[in-house]
Amino acid sequence: MKFKTKAVKRTDIVSWLNQELRIAEIEDVSCNGLQVEGTETVARIGLAVDASLEAYKAAEKQNCQMILVHHGMIWKGLTSVTGAVYRQIKFLLDNDINLYAAHLPLDLHAVYGNNALLAKKIGLASLKLFGNYHGTMIGYEGVFNKPVTLTALSEKLKTLLGGETVILPFGKKQIQRVAIVSGSAGELLKEGIDKSVDCYITGEPKHDHHHLAKEGGLNVIYCGHYHSEKFGVMALGKALEKKFGVESVFLDVPTIV
Repeated sequence: MKFKTKAVKRTDIVSWLNQELRIAEIEDVSCNGLQVEGTETVARIGLAVDASLEAYKAAEKQNCQMILVHHGMIWKGLTSVTGAVYRQIKFLLDNDINLYAAHLPLDLHAVYGNNALLAKKIGLASLKLFGNYHGTMIGYEGVFNKPVTLTALSEKLKTLLGGETVILPFGKKQIQRVAIVSGSAGELLKEGIDKSVDCYITGEPKHDHHHLAKEGGLNVIYCGHYHSEKFGVMALGKALEKKFGVESVFLDVPTIV
C-alpha cells in the first residue's frame, strides 16, 4: 500500500495513546485500547464517535488504516463472534483496519477530553472537576464571566455541536455556574442539584430526570449523546497528526440520540 503521508508503526501510535489516555489506570466497562488488530503501518486515521459498520465503510473509502472511536465494539469482553459483532470484525479484518477505542479515559482527559473541551468551547472559566462516576471524576464545572440566559446557552450549543437540544427549564433565569458530563450521564444530575449549579449539560435525556430536576430547581440541557462526544476524538486526531505526521479525518456518522 502506498501512503501519501508518513507511515508510522501501529505499535507506536497505540503505545502513545495508551500512555497519554492512561488506559491501564482507568476502570471502565469498555475494553479500551486496541480492540482489533489490522495493518502494521498507519498513515491515515479515521475518527468516529461510535464503532459501527457504517463508520468502518467510510474509513475504508477514505483509505484509513486505523479507526479511533469513543464507543468501541467490545464491552466487558466478547461472549460470541456472531451477528453484528461478526460482521464488524470480518469487515475490519478483510480490510486490514485497526480499531482503537477510548471511552472514560477520553471523557475525563484534561486536554483531549469531551467534557473539558466542551466546557472551554462554550466559554466556561475556572474549571474544576465534577461528576463522581463510581469514584472517578469524569466531568467539569465552571463559570461564565457574565451570566447568560438558558435560551442563549441552548442556542450556542446547537450552533457549536450541530444538533438539537432538549431543555428542562427548572432553575434560575440567569445562568453562571454550569456543569458538564457528556453522553448518558443523567445519574449525575443529582450532583448538580447538590452543588447548586445553575445548569447541567449532558447528552441523553431519560424520563425520570424531569421530576428530579423540577424538584431540585435545576436547569438541564441535553445536547445529544452523539453530538456531545465528538470533540474528543477530533482533538486526539490533531494530536496524532502533530506527534506522528499522520493524517486524520473525522467520520461523521450521527445517531438519532
